This record gives sequence, C-alpha cells and structure tokens, in this order.
Amino acid sequence: MFENLSGRLGDVLSKLKGRGALSEKDVDEAMREVRRALIEADVALPVARSFIDRVKERAVGQEVLKSVTPGQQVIKIVHDELVEMLGGAEADTSISLRAASPVVIMMVGLQGSGKTTSTAKIAKRLTAREKRRVMMASLDTRRPAAQEQLRILGEQVDVATLPIVAGQQPVQIAKRAVEAARLGGFDVLMLDTAGRIHIDEELMAEVAQVRDIASPHETLLVADSLTGQDAVNVAEQFNQRIGVTGIVLTRADGDGRGGAALSMRAVTGVPIKLLGTGEKMDALEDFTAQRIAGRILGMGDIVSLVEKAAETIDAEKAEKMAARLRKGQFDLDDLGEQLKQMSRMGGMKGLLGMLPGVGKAQMQAAQAHMGDGTIKRQVAIISSMTKEERENPKVLNASRKKRIAKGSGTEVQEINRLLKMHRQMADMMKAMGRQKGGLMSKLFGGGMPDMPPEMAADPKAVEKLMPQGLPRIGPGGLPGLPGSGFGGMPPGLPGLPSGKKKK
Repeated sequence: MFENLSGRLGDVLSKLKGRGALSEKDVDEAMREVRRALIEADVALPVARSFIDRVKERAVGQEVLKSVTPGQQVIKIVHDELVEMLGGAEADTSISLRAASPVVIMMVGLQGSGKTTSTAKIAKRLTAREKRRVMMASLDTRRPAAQEQLRILGEQVDVATLPIVAGQQPVQIAKRAVEAARLGGFDVLMLDTAGRIHIDEELMAEVAQVRDIASPHETLLVADSLTGQDAVNVAEQFNQRIGVTGIVLTRADGDGRGGAALSMRAVTGVPIKLLGTGEKMDALEDFTAQRIAGRILGMGDIVSLVEKAAETIDAEKAEKMAARLRKGQFDLDDLGEQLKQMSRMGGMKGLLGMLPGVGKAQMQAAQAHMGDGTIKRQVAIISSMTKEERENPKVLNASRKKRIAKGSGTEVQEINRLLKMHRQMADMMKAMGRQKGGLMSKLFGGGMPDMPPEMAADPKAVEKLMPQGLPRIGPGGLPGLPGSGFGGMPPGLPGLPSGKKKK
C-alpha cells in the first residue's frame, strides 16, 4: 500500500543523506518534495501541512545543521514525526477485552469494505491468540446471503455463529445474540452490522439502535484503504454519529496510495488497530506506528517478520530441519518445505517489505524472479519427483527430467533452474551451519540488536549485523536477493536465482 509513497520519500531523503552539510535552503527544498509526495498519496492537506511544519521546525534547528550527520538526523526526525502522525509509539492499538463477559465488539462500515471477512479474521485471532470463546452474529438482513456467508466463515475458522432466524430485524437479532452469548458462556460476542454503498440516515439510525441495545465495549470501523481520502471522511462521520473506538483498514496489500492510513488517526483521533493484508483468514496484522513508519521509510520491519515466522512455522518441523542443517544436509524435500513456508508468510513481496535496506528496484527484481506463480511451479516440480529423486538430485538425468516436467506442467529449463538454486542453497546452508551467532540466531534466537531508525535506513549499518563470511549488501543486494550476485536466503527465506543468462 505504501510502495509509491515509500519510493518518493526514499528518493528525497537519500539526496539529503549523501550530503556532508545541509543549509536551511536544502531542508526547505526537501520538505517541499516531501509535502508533494504526501499530497499525491492522498494524505489530507491539513495533516500534510502540520507534518511538514513540525519536521521543518526541528530540521532547521541546531541539532541538524550543526550535526556531524545532518542527513541522517533529518531521516530520524521524519521517522519520529511519522510515528506521531500514526498515533505515537506508546499508543495502545490492541482490541480491549477488559469488560464483563460477554464482551461485545460491534463491526460497522460501508458495504463492500470487508466487514464480514474482518469479523471472521478477528474472531479467529481472539480464539487462537487470546484463547477466548467467541460467537459471531450477522445483523445484515439487506445484503443477499450475508448471514449465510458469516455462518460459512464461522465453520472455516471454527467459531460459533448465531443460528439464522428468517424475518428477524437487526435490533431483534442483536437482543437474541447478547442473550445467547450470555447463556452460552461465551467470552466475546462479535456483531457484524449491515452497511450501505454510502452513508445515509437510515444506516446511522439502525447502527445507533444496535449500539444502544448491545452496549458494545469496542466499535470497530472497517474501512477500505483503496477508497483513499473518502475512507477518512467515512471514519469521521461514523465517529461523530456512532462513536468509534478503533479502525480496521482492509486491503492494505493492494495498490492504494496509503494516505488514508496516514490521515485517519490525525483527522479522527481514533487509532487504527488492525490491517487486513489479504483474503486468507490469517491475513491480519497489528497496526503499530513505529513499524509502519519504518516500512514507509524503507527501514524494514524485522519485528513483524519474526512474529509472522513464529505464527506460521511448525516448531517440530523447524527443529528437525535445524538438526539436518547442522549436519550439512539439505535436500529437495527441505527446499519444498521452505518454499511452502515462504508462501504462508506472505510471499516474496511481503517478506522483502519487512527487510531493512531493500530498495524498490531489488523488490521488483525479486518479484520478477520469485513471484507466487514461480513458487507454485517449483513446489509442483518437487512434488512430481520420487522420494529417491528428492533425496538425491544427482540421479536426475534427461529422461527423468522430461517425466517430471510433464507431470508438473512445466519445462525442463525450470527444473534445471530449480536444481541450480538447490545446489546454491545447500552450499549456503553448510556455510551457515558452521557459523556461530549467525543471522538466523540473531533473528529467531536472541533477537536483533536495537537499531535507531537512522541506522536501520542505512544498508551498511545493517550489513554489520550479518555473520562473517556471508555475501554482503551492495550492488548484488541482500543475501539471496536477485541482483549482480547470488547469496542464498537463510532458513524460511529461500534463495533466489540471479537472473543472469549465459552468453
């Protein structure tokens, strides 16, 4: 969602970073470019003006102009002010459950914003993470099959739903849901209210009636980030009329400009609590101002990467693989598991967006070489092999490759590329197995060392965290990323081909 904004801000700030000294004129020119980038990203004009004024006030002070590294100081100031615009570093964006059971959470928003799917996602999260008994109820009697949709989603995520009674109106359903949740001993009741294609008096009156009946502890507004500035207007009106305690921003994985996310907190005073990042039921992220600001400025989000890995990695499988890697063993079964793991963690684009020092060009190159379609074909190739072939790729001769290509619907050239990637990764794994205190132990062991934002934005600073002997950041990119050379990604992040063709 923030790709365009991130690219524009990165270009502006990189010019400052390369200079030894900054004048007030340099800062003014840079801030004009930043302001233009924010407005093009659909950030509300008053919010953009306020942001620029605050940055400028700090950037032209003695702490920057007399600094040894003025460009880095400006980046830090921009980062800090972005964090404040998004709600502040200390803002509590968790869903509050501190109330008598059943805690009622009411979902509101316009039709098509993703309320029903978001309701199921949050219910699944509360069940899995918080260990709460959750019941969902659909109050949408207008949209065809809306109640049936929630029932089906409830079965998918293993969450109870209120039985459907034909002919009941939203207020009646809300009363019945509260009583059923209380009698059933549920900890949380989620009410999925009806929406409209636009805000009208009838919608607001209906939602207000449900609010008065159910007395929700949390009222979450679901807003579509692709609607841009209009999403901010919707949030403002719902907050004024109904009273909203938090915002769920959906389709954050789309190509929206990101201005809605940047404006909502400043305009409404209501925190963004969650980001919907896909259609799958686990595609939901906590919204943390510092992490989002880091992503916008290309500083990465290692914390979210580690959390996502912790949620999706099978601990038993990971331990078995770690034992194999320590012995220098890495066959095609292991590679297949890594490819599947990467898909579960959001694919190449999702992972690279969380790594510090990864530029837009590197991300596009990675997508070209290792898109979701490529990963699926590679998994299909491995699945079409026999157990012997997966354990010992050396037995793969021309006739076997033709058979595998036919079985997986691919070409022999793709099989050759996969085998080459496997050989490179196997060598990399052996090297990492001999390393003590390597990159993966820093990520999944003791954690990454604390880095100030201006350091995280500098690839050379991140490079110092890499274990000795691994490929370094430079023209060839981060280890394993496509560029002028191939490195090989650590476990959980498969290596990428360089994309070079033999002459």
